Amino acid sequence: MSDYAIETVGLNFNFGNQAIVKDLSLQVPKGSIYGFLGPNGAGKTTTIKILLNLLKSPSDQVFIFGKEINSNRIAILKRIGALVEQPAIYGHLTGKENLVNRCILLGIKKAKADEMLSLVGLAEAANKKASKYSLGMKQRLGIAQALISDPELLLLDEPTNGLDPNGIIEVRNLMIDLATKHQKTILVSSHLLAEIERIATHVGIINKGQLLFQGTINELHLLSKPMLQIEVDNIESASTFLTNSGYEIVAKTDKMITLPYASSQKSGELNTLLIQNGFMVSSLYQQRKDLENLFLDITKTN
Repeated sequence: MSDYAIETVGLNFNFGNQAIVKDLSLQVPKGSIYGFLGPNGAGKTTTIKILLNLLKSPSDQVFIFGKEINSNRIAILKRIGALVEQPAIYGHLTGKENLVNRCILLGIKKAKADEMLSLVGLAEAANKKASKYSLGMKQRLGIAQALISDPELLLLDEPTNGLDPNGIIEVRNLMIDLATKHQKTILVSSHLLAEIERIATHVGIINKGQLLFQGTINELHLLSKPMLQIEVDNIESASTFLTNSGYEIVAKTDKMITLPYASSQKSGELNTLLIQNGFMVSSLYQQRKDLENLFLDITKTN
């Protein structure tokens, strides 16, 4: 049995003679929150539509829970919930009526509607018309619709798009809860790198239809060479002293010296060395590149 909830093997997809997805091999481990990252127009939504069989993939290129999608379409789709582009919500119905409607369609007991409303934090707005919902509430209702059949796999396309900071935090916390407490596997696409960094366990970076990086969030951080920032009095003589002691200075401002980060032990030794030589160190910390700079690095080298 495959350990991947989603695996694509050299997936190619064209619209006419335009290649939208090129040789894409995604590997989404079961139970992960997989951040599918890339700029707008990179091929993320197309890939998600292929995973939902809304766009037909060539045979033997897309496997969900180890089964080929074209030949196991119905069985696979029963195990997936999705929110692609906008949630399909009826504005004239209440939040609860929208979900009850979905229960009837799917032949699920109607009690599930209340359960889902609580899960996504909409229990108090259950009887409010959906047209009166804020964007964040509509998005959570869309996620509740996707969850109503209790799928093992959730595909969320830019779920925080257009949300205010509060809505973003709500949807983010909901995703973490679903993965950790409810054992869902979540593929979430975004062009917001900092957003993914907060929730993802694994990351795939796509640009112009090609996968540039795939791995755990820690592997991604290892790519970004961490730096050590030292705030010290008397910057000039401190940097001369460090250079003479064999340290490499990467950058320097009037308050801060930046060196390559080696380990916490080495940082401690450096701190002691400066203090023993009469410098006053007011702060010393490790700083990683944010994903944005990292993304630029990866796209430059490809």
